[in-house]
Amino acid sequence: MKSSHKTEDFKLDLPRRPRRLRRTDSLRRMAQETFVRVEDLIAPLIVKESGEKEPVGSMPGLYRLSIEDLVRECCELAELGVPAVAIFPNMDASLKDALGSEAGNPDTLTLRAVRALKKEVPQLSVITDVALDPYTSHGHDGVLNEDGSYVMNDETVARLCQMALLQAEAGVDIVAPSDMMDGRVGAIRSALDEAGHIDTAIMAYSAKFASAYYGPYREAVGSASAAGTTLLGKETYQMNPANRREAIMDALMDQDEGADFVMVKPAGAYLDIIRELRDAAEVPVAAYQVSGEYAQIHAAAKLGWLDYEKTRDESLLAIKRAGADVILSYFAKEVAAKLNG
Repeated sequence: MKSSHKTEDFKLDLPRRPRRLRRTDSLRRMAQETFVRVEDLIAPLIVKESGEKEPVGSMPGLYRLSIEDLVRECCELAELGVPAVAIFPNMDASLKDALGSEAGNPDTLTLRAVRALKKEVPQLSVITDVALDPYTSHGHDGVLNEDGSYVMNDETVARLCQMALLQAEAGVDIVAPSDMMDGRVGAIRSALDEAGHIDTAIMAYSAKFASAYYGPYREAVGSASAAGTTLLGKETYQMNPANRREAIMDALMDQDEGADFVMVKPAGAYLDIIRELRDAAEVPVAAYQVSGEYAQIHAAAKLGWLDYEKTRDESLLAIKRAGADVILSYFAKEVAAKLNG
């Protein structure tokens, strides 16, 4: 038996029809709530001592750059409107020791790179990493105790203050302690202020998780194998991925100690942390879309499983929507070029 109900006569009585604003491209653009802008992007870059630029195998499109090539890259980024770069050194193994002594060299690679950038691209803000892992033979972010089973907190913080002062003297705009030692933000702020560097900002890696997503970066800077040679893992100072309340607590402690930015790292798997921290913090929130996030998008796209450009753009939009004010991303240059186009 056929139904007498005529579908063509069926009308819902709806005061709101959200699809009205999805009907055309112009309507969708008018109703869009979140945007990724060039001004939101920070480009992480790897600097090496000399020679031709070297591709990082697990990170397509990323290179280890000499200072000369770094300056050229930063000129291009500045032309695109990217406001800042974050510099990480790929140190020669011969310069590494258990104490990370090279980090205290006033003429070390990072500081020479900063001086070159501030001379040639003064309009670009320069961020430098304050951590010992690029300089230590064991690959950890601090000074170890005698048997190598523990990173000593206060002794490490003293070294980080020395690093931050040298970076400020070289002209860096923002120092970024990524070590996750207790109390380091307050100690660095005091050291900078006492030395007259009151305008040097601090971007604290506040919720830096002991994540599996860092592997490609460790290859890029040469610390991947070293980190496994001691009796401890980085989870003894980096944060447990299971802990939400602890992440917010640590970030707000950094804010109270004088951080000008607080950061969540990684970004994509921690959007809930970004959102909650944006609601709780008074300072800008940075999010680091890390090497593993970048690499997995490239890998899936290479296999034909994902649309590269759409997935890339959606990943950044999600981070911004979660509440990030700025995003450190290896996609920064190509996305800036697209936005400028």
